[in-house]
Amino acid sequence: MNLPFIKHTLANGLDVIVHEDHGCPIVAVNVWYHVGSKNERPGRTGFAHLFEHLMFEGSQHTNQGYFYPLQQAGAELNGSTNADRTNYWEVVPSSALDLALWMESDRMGHLLPALTREKFENQRDVVLNERRQNYENRPYGMVGMATMEALYPVDHPYSWMTIGRIKDLQAAELDEVRSFFKTFYGPANASLTIAGDVEVDKVLEMAEHYFEEISGGPAPPAVEVEGPLICDERRLLIEDRVELPRLYLAWHSPQLFGPGDAELDLLSDVLSNGKASRLYRTLVHELRLATDVSVVQSSRELSGVFQIVATAAPGHTLRELDDVISIELERVSADELTTDELHRSLVQIETSFVCQLETVGGFGGKSDQLNGYNVVVNDPGYFETDLSRYRNATSATIARISRDHLSDRQRIAVSVVPIGATKLALPDSVVAEVS
Repeated sequence: MNLPFIKHTLANGLDVIVHEDHGCPIVAVNVWYHVGSKNERPGRTGFAHLFEHLMFEGSQHTNQGYFYPLQQAGAELNGSTNADRTNYWEVVPSSALDLALWMESDRMGHLLPALTREKFENQRDVVLNERRQNYENRPYGMVGMATMEALYPVDHPYSWMTIGRIKDLQAAELDEVRSFFKTFYGPANASLTIAGDVEVDKVLEMAEHYFEEISGGPAPPAVEVEGPLICDERRLLIEDRVELPRLYLAWHSPQLFGPGDAELDLLSDVLSNGKASRLYRTLVHELRLATDVSVVQSSRELSGVFQIVATAAPGHTLRELDDVISIELERVSADELTTDELHRSLVQIETSFVCQLETVGGFGGKSDQLNGYNVVVNDPGYFETDLSRYRNATSATIARISRDHLSDRQRIAVSVVPIGATKLALPDSVVAEVS
């Protein structure tokens, strides 16, 4: 798991990471900006995701949009935003590396001259439509918003979704958006990884040529929150246009790379990964109370969320599912995980580590992994340390972390039921209000 790389920081603060891989004549260019929805403030949410869109609309010296020139050169490209970071990537033929670096540098250093009111209002409408499609008009789509607003205080940067709140997006002004870009999208808050069919010395020269002239500026202030987060149980109800009721259970959990994060990752695998997993075997196969079940430890920089989701089979209530889930969590907390279960989950995670390193680019490829580790822990070569967290976990430590974090008294339980079928929800659930 020791991936060879060179890291060099330019005078303006931009980290440049280079990994040579001559297996295929392609190069991955990957940029992470250490900005996500957690860097926004109440009343002005959705800016980070909005910029994911705006930064594909062209910059000062290439103002015809970002996709066409690169796709003409044979590139694949995309981007994404979450609570903690925004990333952009291109995978190009080796001969098109100059083009990719030039375009990335132009939108990093020269985006604002091309950011017109027309572009801003157009992409804001696109984001509002995306919110309608992916959340408001999608079955079960509003659960994430209800859960985050219940888990976190109203001023906590994880209390809103990355897509942003409608009224905030509608109230946003162009000058505010420009100011957000100046604060967060400079080289001192970015990390550039170039991986593939390259030579280190030549690539570092190219990076200096294209990026070093961009003004660095101060690094943005770190986001600070009061902690630890404590949550009393809340039961929420959402009536939706769905066929089957679904139960969402969520708890506060350790932050990314924090103590207990790896243990809950392993536990999520034990509980729901595959037909032999505990909850799938019990809920779906043996008792036939559910049609599906999934468990995930969503690790973030400030804090994590451990979530269990199960859809009730026809004729069954969400209380039946909740009773079985609670029993399984009690068994885990009592240190009843077997050696075989833990070993199987560890093998799954080790396999995932290896599979992610099979490609140089794209989401989760080598360039993305190097950037992720560099941004979060300032060490692109964190692979082996990361994997060792899982190898050192035991059933006893998983039991202890479960007792600390997964109590019924510290959870948010959201019942989503068909319209008019509130009797299928957990008892004492109150209607969720989502903004």
